[in-house]
Amino acid sequence: MNGWDLLITNIHLATQGQDGIIRDGAIAVRDGRIAWLGPQSELPSSEAGAVRDGQGCWLTPGLVDCHTHIVHAGNRSDEFEARLNGTTYEDIARAGGGIAATVHATRAASEEELLRQSLPRIASLLAEGVTTIEIKSGYGLDLASEAKMLRVARRVAQVLPVRVATTFLGAHALPPEYAGRADAYIDLVCTMIPALAAEGLIDAVDAFCERIGFTAAQTERVFAVAQRHGLPVKLHAEQLSDQDGAALVARYRGLSADHLEHLTEEGMTAMAASGTVAVLLPGAYYFLRDTTPPPVAALRAAGVPMAVATDCNPGTSPLTSLLLAMNMACTLWRLTPEEALAGTTIHAARALGLQDEIGSLATGKRADFALWRIERPADLCYAMGFNPCAGVVNGGVWRHAVVPA
Repeated sequence: MNGWDLLITNIHLATQGQDGIIRDGAIAVRDGRIAWLGPQSELPSSEAGAVRDGQGCWLTPGLVDCHTHIVHAGNRSDEFEARLNGTTYEDIARAGGGIAATVHATRAASEEELLRQSLPRIASLLAEGVTTIEIKSGYGLDLASEAKMLRVARRVAQVLPVRVATTFLGAHALPPEYAGRADAYIDLVCTMIPALAAEGLIDAVDAFCERIGFTAAQTERVFAVAQRHGLPVKLHAEQLSDQDGAALVARYRGLSADHLEHLTEEGMTAMAASGTVAVLLPGAYYFLRDTTPPPVAALRAAGVPMAVATDCNPGTSPLTSLLLAMNMACTLWRLTPEEALAGTTIHAARALGLQDEIGSLATGKRADFALWRIERPADLCYAMGFNPCAGVVNGGVWRHAVVPA
């Protein structure tokens, strides 16, 4: 037990694991991993390279934003205004706006410009205790532009203290040059997967299975290629209508099904059997002024793990606060604060296939955690627009303390 790199004392731990809540505790780090945690009264004798007094803060696993489109160029505030004047999201998409507008801006941006526009959005998340984010492609829709997005996503982790999981979302929308030829575009998507995988740019594969996206049959073609290349799948499912997407992704033992406002009992049963995580995205529900909530009570009763994410994107959820997403999930959909915290830690990690590495506090796991000046963990879901983050440890390295004493 000798030779800890970092020891934090005088803290309360919300482990999100088998140890539950540990009051008056301490945590020790060695080589970027959690070496010991428990009641401070049981702290073994050991030297540490750095010792920090947690001043009675709560310590949680680093938050995980498991669904974002945060790398993109431009914004779509004009569409926001149009929707407020009565135009629907589907109307905008069919008129050439929506995702297609962001595709145009993203294709035109250089890699450096794309990185420059994306970093401030990501930094906002990190200031709130986020240590891992998922970044999807899907605004390029050709091989060169999709590769550009994914290279930028990989670079994010080189310039900011965050772990990045990349997801290929080539089947996000039909690019204008393939208008009326959706099957031919899916042919192209299926050739992109091995090319991008060979460059080490993909951790998972996603698709948008929807009336304004791709059919279940087209989505399954993408999944089959992903499976052949050893890549896990996830799906934008049942957001605007029921397309049997949840059952499809469950059949492929997918990591997650995301949105789920129109989830059926059959899809839910399939997800429960496969262990597929339900990723709830209250930002899009709020921003689109949706009135059909996902079936949270039924998901809870079925034992389907529920994650919560920002869905940060320029058209339907320009949200860069995971704490606000937690509040929305509780306020709009009646998640409990305990569920919301689990949804941004252990269940979000599971939605990325990283639950053995992050998402809970346990010896041997990566030392990613956040300290909070709060009275109780439920406070993280309570205040809107207030950031109680007092410090972040990422990979065992103390990163920042943003709240003045």
